Amino acid sequence: MATRVAIISIAVENPDSVRDLNRILHENGEYIIGRMGIPYPKRGVSLISVVMDAPADAISAMTGKIGMLSGVTSKALYAKL
Repeated sequence: MATRVAIISIAVENPDSVRDLNRILHENGEYIIGRMGIPYPKRGVSLISVVMDAPADAISAMTGKIGMLSGVTSKALYAKL
């Protein structure tokens, strides 16, 4: 199956959702190339970038699950490869 390269941007405003977020990321670990998290306590948010090489449906499913978490927003940006 063909894969796509994408970067997922995640904004976490509810710290209670971090455990579920990490579970979702762990479940998709085989597709994750790397991730970077930046806490920004002054504004009460953590920003996370996740780079993936995965089938498009796996990327969509993961971002959808993340977006359903309370106080968490996610968006995917696909490379034009």
